[in-house]
Amino acid sequence: MSYVIKTNQLSKAYKGKEVVTNVNMKVKKGEIYGFLGPNGAGKTTIMKMITNLVKPTSGEIELFGEKLTNTSYELLKRMGSIIEYPVFYDRLTARENLELHCEYMGYYDKRAIDSALDLVKLKDIDNKSVKEFSLGMKQRLAIARAIITKPELLILDEPINGLDPVGIKELRDLFHMLCREYGITMLVSSHILGEMEQIADTIGVINEGKLIKEVSMDEIREQNTDYVELSVRNVKKAFYVLDEVLHLTNFKVVDASRFRIYDTSISQSEISKTLILNGVMIEEINKKNHSLEDYFLTLLNGGGISA
Repeated sequence: MSYVIKTNQLSKAYKGKEVVTNVNMKVKKGEIYGFLGPNGAGKTTIMKMITNLVKPTSGEIELFGEKLTNTSYELLKRMGSIIEYPVFYDRLTARENLELHCEYMGYYDKRAIDSALDLVKLKDIDNKSVKEFSLGMKQRLAIARAIITKPELLILDEPINGLDPVGIKELRDLFHMLCREYGITMLVSSHILGEMEQIADTIGVINEGKLIKEVSMDEIREQNTDYVELSVRNVKKAFYVLDEVLHLTNFKVVDASRFRIYDTSISQSEISKTLILNGVMIEEINKKNHSLEDYFLTLLNGGGISA
C-alpha cells in the first residue's frame, strides 16, 4: 500500500496542554481522505503540522515516503493547501494574485492560470479586484491557487465554507475530477457530514486531539442498516402493538414519540396497517438507513462500532 501521508505518534502541546495526542493516520495515494471532528478537535493543528507551519512537540510525519524536516522544501513543493481563512492581495485581481503565487512558487506555465480559474468558475472576472469578492468567491480563488501548480497532494481545511448549494456541488465534482483524472491525493476537513459522505473515500474521526477511527466509506456503507422510523402519538400503545401483536423483537424507542424498527421480515405497509387497526395514530413513517452522521455521532458519544 502506497501512502502519501503517514504520521507516527504525532503530538502537539501549547503551554503544557496537549491539543493533539499520539495521532497515527495514513492517507493512501489517490484517495480523498475526509477529516471529521468538532470544532477544537485538532484537525487544523494536524494540517498545519503536515504543511510545516507548526512544529510537532513529538512524533513524526512522512510525506511521499520521506520524513518531513525543517528543510523539506522539495516535499512542500509537491503540495497545495488552504489552511483556515485564505488571504489575498485585495487590491489585485484574481489573475494577478495567481500570477504572484506562480512567481514565488517558481512555476511559469501561464496557461495554468486560465485552467485553474476555469475549473473554479472564476474565469470571466479579470477586472474585478479581490476586495469585491464574496466569501464564496474567495474560497474558489483559494482552491484555484492551491491547484494551479498541479500538486500531488491537496490539503484543504473547510474548503466549502461560504458556498451556496450549487457552489458546493460544483466543488464536490471538481474534487472528484482532480482525484480521479489527475491522481491528486486530498486531505479535506469539513463539519458538513452529508457532503463528506459524498466526497470521501476514507474517513478519519478526531475528537479532543485523538484520532478515534480511520475507516473507509465502503465499510461504513456495508454496516448501514435499513430501518423504519415511526412517529406516533401514543408510544405505550404502539409499543404494545409492535411487541404483542406483530411480535417484533428488533426495535427501539428513540424518544417520546419515535421508534426505529430494524426487523426486515415485515413490510412498512403491514406495520402501518396493524398500528392503525389497533387504534394507534401515526404521525410519520419512513424507511431510512444509518448515515455517516449516525456513525460519527455514535463514535463521539463512545458507542461501540466495529469496523
